[in-house]
Amino acid sequence: MKFTSIAAVLTLAGAPIYAQRGGQGNAGPPNPFAGNEQAVAEGRDIYNRACTACHGAEGTAGDRAPALAAPGRRYLRQADRELFDTIQKGIPGTTMPPTGLSETDAWKVAAYVRALRGTAIDTPAKGNVGRGEQIFWGKGECGNCHMVRGKGGLIGPDLSNIAGMRKLVSIRDALTKAQHRVIGDGGRIENTLYPLASHKAVRVVTSDGKTIRGVVKNEDSFSLQVMGTDNALHLFTRDELREVIEEPKSFMPTDYDKRLTPDELQDLLAFLSRQGVSAPPQPVQSRQPVG
Repeated sequence: MKFTSIAAVLTLAGAPIYAQRGGQGNAGPPNPFAGNEQAVAEGRDIYNRACTACHGAEGTAGDRAPALAAPGRRYLRQADRELFDTIQKGIPGTTMPPTGLSETDAWKVAAYVRALRGTAIDTPAKGNVGRGEQIFWGKGECGNCHMVRGKGGLIGPDLSNIAGMRKLVSIRDALTKAQHRVIGDGGRIENTLYPLASHKAVRVVTSDGKTIRGVVKNEDSFSLQVMGTDNALHLFTRDELREVIEEPKSFMPTDYDKRLTPDELQDLLAFLSRQGVSAPPQPVQSRQPVG
């Protein structure tokens, strides 16, 4: 049987509840595949194969069922066992039927649904976190541009909460793909990340011929502020500049799968996917069930 609708997974209860990221409450054991990146990927493949008669591919909304993690929604079924039961057994009286999936496959799809609803901090990568931290500050040279917990460079975004903001697949893609997409609530978002408007790479040439490369921090018709690759903030008036040239590529390397060994990349991901905090519980208002 096709996995035709998880609409009931997205149903909001008639009584107030509190939704927690990864919350289990008293609703059974945790998913045996929790935190297993390979199992989540397999769950995604099973979902795309079996569930898209109603839901959209990659967890997006479909013709007959909503996205699995739509922005702003809170869900009645939070615990792993509740998700598993919904996927495998369906919900009587709703358009969500039993899927016919094996127990193993249903658990993997539940792990995928959990991954869609959370960020990397909820399903961090496996690996040696301590070694990943050493790679971040050492061989990977990430700390030359990025700051973590008050230490590091200033030219790139602060990564202290990267795992609370990005999904694991988005962090991996940012390290390995020049043109990549961000994965957000509700599945794949068709938005190429490069270049980041907030970190526009430029090369400026001053009136006396000095060249400075960096990212624009602030600019207007009269002035320009550039955080240079030397991690110093350079302030200019427009009449002090001969040229301001936008760089064709970001300063962010996207070939870490070649710079690092597979084990080193995995350890770096293990470190980065733990830099952040989970979202706090949010109250859910009483509403009528949504089909």
